[in-house]
Amino acid sequence: MSVFEPRDPDFRARVTASFARQTAMATLGVTLERVEAGVIEMAMPYSAALTQQHGFIHAGIITTALDSACGYAGFSLMPVEAGILTVEFKTNLLAAAKGERFTIIARVIKPGRTITVAEAQAFAHESGASRLVATMTATMMALVGREGVRD
Repeated sequence: MSVFEPRDPDFRARVTASFARQTAMATLGVTLERVEAGVIEMAMPYSAALTQQHGFIHAGIITTALDSACGYAGFSLMPVEAGILTVEFKTNLLAAAKGERFTIIARVIKPGRTITVAEAQAFAHESGASRLVATMTATMMALVGREGVRD
């Protein structure tokens, strides 16, 4: 695994503050558990309000969490004046998202001045066992000097 040097020495505080403003994650009950340079870990409890007709967490909810994790992993390596937006992602749904809680872990694969690529995995935890339920590869773009798009 690569070790990346963040461009902002205070990246943890910047990521944490930005995440706290993201009401979508609060609505889903997602919490930020770990912030490292190029690595993000988030947690999400099971909620019946987020399920599809069979009682599994909806694929769109899992995808939303994976996208945010990839975005914040990339954001952790960007300069203080940059904002970030996802420009593309691919999700692989590997198993039904059934569990008591979920962990989402994202890692930057290739940081860049403008374009950053990250990968994420979502794990379901139930009865002491964990299983991989989804993966994502995402491409993010750093936005600098864009009105209303920063951290």
